[in-house]
Formats: sequence, C-alpha cells, structure tokens
Amino acid sequence: MDTTITGIDQVNDQWTLALNEEQRALFMEVIEESLRLQHRSHLFNWLQRGFQCLLAHEVVIIGVRGLERASYDYEYLTSSRYFGDTQFDQVLNEEDGLVNEAFTRWSKLGMPVFYHTELTAQQYNHYAIEQVDAERMLASELKRFVVHGFGNEHSRIATMVMFGRLSSPVNAQTAHLLELLMPHLHCAIVKVTANKCPSVLSTTARNGRIKPLSKRELEVLEWLQAGKTNWEIGNIMTVSPLTIKNHVQNILRKLDVENRSQAASKALKLGLIARKQ
Repeated sequence: MDTTITGIDQVNDQWTLALNEEQRALFMEVIEESLRLQHRSHLFNWLQRGFQCLLAHEVVIIGVRGLERASYDYEYLTSSRYFGDTQFDQVLNEEDGLVNEAFTRWSKLGMPVFYHTELTAQQYNHYAIEQVDAERMLASELKRFVVHGFGNEHSRIATMVMFGRLSSPVNAQTAHLLELLMPHLHCAIVKVTANKCPSVLSTTARNGRIKPLSKRELEVLEWLQAGKTNWEIGNIMTVSPLTIKNHVQNILRKLDVENRSQAASKALKLGLIARKQ
C-alpha cells in the first residue's frame, strides 16, 4: 500500500516533526549500533535493522569523495533482486543517469530531495520533490527514491546517499528523519569505506597489507597491464565502461596507488598477476 502523505508538508510546527516514543528509541539504537561498524557487511546489516524501521528502502547507492579528488566513488547495496549492475550503471550515467541528476540537484539544494512519478515538483523549507517520467523511473527499478548528503566541495570528506525502492512516506517527517540520520550515516560510511580515499584515509600503507582483490578486479588488472582502456576492457568482459571504471577505482584504493600504471606495476611485484608475454 502506498503510504505517501503530503497534507502536513507545508506545516513548520516543530511538534509535527517531533519523533514519537518508538521512533526515538529506534533512533538511539541506530546511533549506538553505528559505533560498532567496521566493515561494509556491517553497514549493510545495520541498514537492514533499526534503520530500516525509520527509513524503509531496498536499494542504497553511496558516493564518497575526498578533498583531493574532484569526483565521487560510488557503490551500491541492495536487498532487491530487481536492482543490479545494469541498473547501477544506468542511473549513474554522466549524461542522463537519473541518480546522477539527483545528486547534482542535491548539491545545489543541500536538502533531502524525493523523486516520484505522481507527485508534482515542489520545494518546501526543508526538502524538495521532483517529478520523474514513469517510464524512466520504471527502467531504473527504483520505484521512488530520496537523496541526501553530508558535506560540500570544501569538505575534506563528503558523502551522498540515495535510498531507492522507498516505502517510507514522501513527506516532511521522512525528510526530517533523514536529516537526523545523515550525520551518523556519514560517519558510518567514512568508517567502513576508509580505503576509498588513499591520500586521506588509507589503512593499506599503515598495516603493510593489501586489501584482497576480487576475481573480477584481478581480471581487470590483467587487462590494465596489457594497456587496454575501460571501453576495451568493458567489451572484452561484456560489461559497461562505468562498471570497469568502478573496478579500477577499487583496485587503486586497495593497492594504495594513484594511477593505472602504478596498479599494474605493483600487482606484478606482489605476484597478483603474471607479466603478459
């Protein structure tokens, strides 16, 4: 059942947005649990427990940017069988990706932005609604979603998050809940994705160990050593160039290097890949 509520959205009464007793208890539980997160799997499990009761969703796209990097690095978490690599690549496409556009919109507004097929575009005091073409939303497999973030272009570390296949109401209280949760979510993301920004947060050099590379990342590394471009590797592996770009970014973080040639060289020295004949 659609639980969208819009009748109270223009009310600025503090009591309207105040959390009830159950929500306050859940909120405190979510904050306490966030302090114990260490790995990405912990983050996913955390989002599936009390957090889910406050902000019901099935798909999360997370973007992280360090001050030394102009662009965000993205990854997704999902409990839905309908959203996967294909949809992830599509919604983050730099030319017409729906979530890419949403993140750009959030960067300008700095408040939660809901994307919906039926509600009219509107901006309120603390959040905004954008109307999306139904076919475009259907293709994204996100149903409806909300974006928010923490930090800006001057922040040492900034994060952006999209919650898709959203079940929570599109209204002022959901926006308020997201604003309350975002600082804690930001800290949790930074904590569990510390290796995403080598020059800022890398732990690889500190403990002298290399983060394990997946079978897919090792395959990409072999093609990097052969001098292939993202487009060429994507054709060989039958995935999109954006997927390859994300693999390359993960490889750079895990190996604690700055570019593709350094990654290939370090992988050879470590015996992760064999030299091409």
